[in-house]
Amino acid sequence: MPFAVKIVLITFNFIFLFLNSSGQSAAGKMTREEYIRQYKDIAIQEMKTYGIPASITLAQGVLESGDGNSELAVKANNHFGIKCHKEWNGKTYRMDDDKKHECFRKYKKPYESYKDHSYFLTQRDRYAFLFDFAITDYASWAHGLKKAGYATNPRYAHLLIKIIEENKLYEYDHYFDPDYTPVATVSEETPPVPITLSMLENESPIAEEKNSRKVYVNNKVKLIFAKKGDSFYQIAHDFNIYTFQVYKYNDLEKNDLVKEGQLLYLEKKKKKNPVPYHIVREGESMYSISQLYAVKLKSLYKHNKMIKGMEPRAGRKIWLQKRKG
Repeated sequence: MPFAVKIVLITFNFIFLFLNSSGQSAAGKMTREEYIRQYKDIAIQEMKTYGIPASITLAQGVLESGDGNSELAVKANNHFGIKCHKEWNGKTYRMDDDKKHECFRKYKKPYESYKDHSYFLTQRDRYAFLFDFAITDYASWAHGLKKAGYATNPRYAHLLIKIIEENKLYEYDHYFDPDYTPVATVSEETPPVPITLSMLENESPIAEEKNSRKVYVNNKVKLIFAKKGDSFYQIAHDFNIYTFQVYKYNDLEKNDLVKEGQLLYLEKKKKKNPVPYHIVREGESMYSISQLYAVKLKSLYKHNKMIKGMEPRAGRKIWLQKRKG
């Protein structure tokens, strides 16, 4: 074979292998869909390990790396624009950003960039407040990142939220729950008739009347509906119990206020309900479901293998008792 032909073939093979190893098509740049598909599993795993919403991690990766096509992502595998800082002892990459010739962290693989992003957020005090937000509250996380100074762009939070909503990245946040089942695969069996506050007030048996208050029964637990101007002290006084018991029975904190019409239990809620499960409706939370069925909030999380603070999406099946099998 002529020497010139060998050179051409070697060059062609090199280009072919380079394109395939980079994960990009022959056309060049990676698309947003390709980026999300390639890194979503890493984002979900990082979420399960560190508690950072997968939607936030992916949206930041998309935005900071230009869908994996930025100079920093291609040449340094840095997908989150993390600069060197004093504690960094790894390899570096220099490029102009806010200032000329700034120092950025360089990684062997994009996976290392994702791991370092998680470590970066969990090890700095200024980001600590973010972990008080629910894992599914991507909007608060986005605004919190901007508030904490992750980026200088005044529209940073809005850009993240736009990416999340346009690409439905919020779907991945539900995989924080190891028992999460997408709505489309939920059993088609007829669900129990869901309880509502009006049903409790209008159809629940009345146990007694005391101090001009009607006392109802739900799941064998006595309850009332708060009146206008009520206080926890007044309720405790009317039923000869301690104020702290009213808080405890209803999974409330001392700084919570009584609202007119609020359902409040006068006894300990149960660990389970005879109704096996509840299908979540829009606007419902684990707390509101706990109150509707007189099941302790702690038990409700336990039945569903959920971490405290997690909230279910509409359409999900929430178990009100320990599941069989």
